[in-house]
Amino acid sequence: MSETTTAAAPQAPLVVNIQYVKDLSFEVPNAPEIFASLRAQPAVAINLDVQARRVQDGQNVFEVTLAIRAEATEPTAEGEAAPADPRVVFIAELAYSGIFTLNVPEQNVEPVLLVECPRLLFPFARSILSETTREGGFPPVLLQPIDFVALWQQRRAQQAPVTA
Repeated sequence: MSETTTAAAPQAPLVVNIQYVKDLSFEVPNAPEIFASLRAQPAVAINLDVQARRVQDGQNVFEVTLAIRAEATEPTAEGEAAPADPRVVFIAELAYSGIFTLNVPEQNVEPVLLVECPRLLFPFARSILSETTREGGFPPVLLQPIDFVALWQQRRAQQAPVTA
């Protein structure tokens, strides 16, 4: 005769409940003229931010959002001075989010939310941005890997009080 014991299975420290596009915008303000005048790959400036918030007070469920803005401008020809206000080729903005359940000690919540969760979201956001710019008629924007640990450390350094 065998006895069955039901021991509680250990909870995973991080559970991805769902991932989704929260917001996506793609704008070509100078279309259709820009398609005829653009002679080289545009210069693309990337701005990336990680945002995290608790979904419901008292629960360990969080929404983490990667907010990415890619603004492309017309490149300057070699030897030319950059114009003060270069012409915008396109603007792509993506907010890619995930809902995560965390089962970690309180002191580990911030690094998990701002390092591990964005690391899991990044490949999907990268793909969406690349496809969106390609479908918009331009070379795909291929984001390079992001060091989320360095971003988190930089954010913490900015938030730390300055002591003389």
